[in-house]
Amino acid sequence: MKRFEIVPNFSEGRRPEVLDALARSYSEATGVVLLDHEADPDHNRCVLTAVGSAEDLIEATLAACRVAMREIDLNHHRGGHPRIGALDVLPFLPLDEATMEDAVAAAHVLGERLWQELGVPVYYYEEASIGERKLLPAIRKGNFEGLREAVREDASRRPDVGGPELHPTFGASVIGARKPLVAFNIYLRTLDLDIAKRVAKAVRESSGGLRNVRALAIDTSAQGAVQVSMNLVDVDATPIHRAYEFVEREAAQYGVALSHAEIVGLVPLSALLAVAQRSLRLQGFQPEQVLEVRLMQETEKP
Repeated sequence: MKRFEIVPNFSEGRRPEVLDALARSYSEATGVVLLDHEADPDHNRCVLTAVGSAEDLIEATLAACRVAMREIDLNHHRGGHPRIGALDVLPFLPLDEATMEDAVAAAHVLGERLWQELGVPVYYYEEASIGERKLLPAIRKGNFEGLREAVREDASRRPDVGGPELHPTFGASVIGARKPLVAFNIYLRTLDLDIAKRVAKAVRESSGGLRNVRALAIDTSAQGAVQVSMNLVDVDATPIHRAYEFVEREAAQYGVALSHAEIVGLVPLSALLAVAQRSLRLQGFQPEQVLEVRLMQETEKP
């Protein structure tokens, strides 16, 4: 069976009734299991995780986008996280017998249908990219407001599907295919956003920091701290603990301690086991030593 995980990010994190409607588009869809949904009012963004066949996930996403079309107007949207669309980004991750090529095909089908049925222009990223534009930050440069102007003057910034201009209220969506990543946020015990920006610049790969790490600073001063928000694109190459230790060292240079950290959405068990091995200095530890893993293996035996 070919199943996929999708992680749609919608530009809404404050209105419970809209968040509920977006979640119901997946939880009530035939053949789709909604595994997780989280909202952040500072980011003004929600992240959902759902699993199903490509066909079922695409139908559920189109239903959610109809909700977003009705409820989200980026002209009035304000939040700490970069965004160019009401459905800002959605990656397909292959599971079971599905391949990355299958995930790419599903991403392209969704992209075409978003344009044909809803008039939403689409950019492709990561493995689904059809050109040189693979990296999400490059596509989102300038946010909705800046990109809206850029596409009118620069053909290289125009969408892969539809356009050339963005939808006037919905913007554009970025659809892709990729391996699992970990969304990992660390809060610094300071209200100085400039310090968070310096730390984020130091840790991100594009500035010479850690491999496979993308990072930005978010003003979460309402929580008594500022945030370094990271995407760990390949936790096998750069595990969670390495990113944590790097941020801790960088912040210490400014006399700032860490407040706490959070993981947004789901995380592979292997990534957490790597943290446990590092923190506890475990030797020879195997996933089968986790009770739930062993029980699952026994349950799956024919």
